[in-house]
Amino acid sequence: MEYNVHTLPNGIRLLHVPSPSAISHACIIVNSGSRDEQEEKSGLAHFIEHLIFKRTEKRNTNQILNRLESVGADLNAYTTKEYTCVHASFLNPYLDRTLELFHDIVFHSTFPEDEMDKEKSVILDEITSYLDQPEEAIYDDFEDLVFAGHPLGRNILGSPETVNNISQADIHQFIKENYHTDKIIVAVLGNYSLNKLIKTADKYYSEIPENSHKDTRTAPEKAPLAKVILEKPISQAHVMLGAQAYSLHHPYKTGLLLLNNIVGGTGMSSILNLQIREKYGIAYTIETGYSPLSDTGIFTLYFGTDKEKVDRALSLIFKEFKKLKDQPLTEVQLQKAKNRFIGQIALGEENRIGLIISMAKSLIDYNHIEDLQAVFSRIQSVTTTDMANITNEILDESNLSALTFYPLA
Repeated sequence: MEYNVHTLPNGIRLLHVPSPSAISHACIIVNSGSRDEQEEKSGLAHFIEHLIFKRTEKRNTNQILNRLESVGADLNAYTTKEYTCVHASFLNPYLDRTLELFHDIVFHSTFPEDEMDKEKSVILDEITSYLDQPEEAIYDDFEDLVFAGHPLGRNILGSPETVNNISQADIHQFIKENYHTDKIIVAVLGNYSLNKLIKTADKYYSEIPENSHKDTRTAPEKAPLAKVILEKPISQAHVMLGAQAYSLHHPYKTGLLLLNNIVGGTGMSSILNLQIREKYGIAYTIETGYSPLSDTGIFTLYFGTDKEKVDRALSLIFKEFKKLKDQPLTEVQLQKAKNRFIGQIALGEENRIGLIISMAKSLIDYNHIEDLQAVFSRIQSVTTTDMANITNEILDESNLSALTFYPLA
């Protein structure tokens, strides 16, 4: 896909992706997330993401929300361990309106005390709702095991105690220390020329003072192996297995993405779905995940089942892991897996807002963007030897931590 990158004098980069569609998609991504918080301020990055929609120097909440919704556009945001992202989908005539609103809420929010109090209550409800969903809560608790003592292990939402203690001064200090102009991308996919985008963005973003990136992140050390069982007032057992894995820059990243897809990724034909759900009917949901981060990653396996079926499920899972290690993928099997993965990626390109966000992240993480053919070539270059090495390391039962939520006896 054709794209252009232009850097403003203050370091903010513009990503321009031309598209003939009548609908445009845009985002502003800041390379700052929950891992950049101090422990006693956990939840701060996510709290800021909520508050930027509340009041700016010239708009109240209703004016912010209606600025795009009044013309049928969609506006939203999210926070991860490493990013904060605001994104929108809109009709082509509203580029100026969208980029101006991004600029207003990201750089000119006022964070008034009354709105902070209201939003703290909203986030506390959000935390409570997650605790009421064990299939969600177990992911957060498991990351705390795998990244023990490191900011990556902390819940993005924070805790009731830390959220309640966040002050206006904390917000301004976090933004000052983390919203680096050379780590901010404004990305637009739409039917505009590069000059049009530069002219529009320059009008709003050039006034932002340069604030260059100073990397203060530290990679987590390998946490000790943990096997934790917790009793909870729930009706079925929930189980997580996993470990730290390869970073975004590791040569085995693509191979692990492939392995994850084979073992328990998207689609109903993954090995574990076919064996655990379809063949034996033990679990309604069983899935694996691999999330590469800038300096580490995490591989996980989750399933939920009746308490009395947990041991049987684990036995079958480890049996499949052993099979994959003892009988490495053949060239034919690997090619089939590659074809499936490539097809899924190609279909994912139809999600235009997801595409522009992904491209903006790539620009932050790698300082360049691979086109689809380069991505496909990287997938095709994975060898059976690579896959055997990755399988033996990642699916080694002795290296996997475990967290189980059991129903109360």
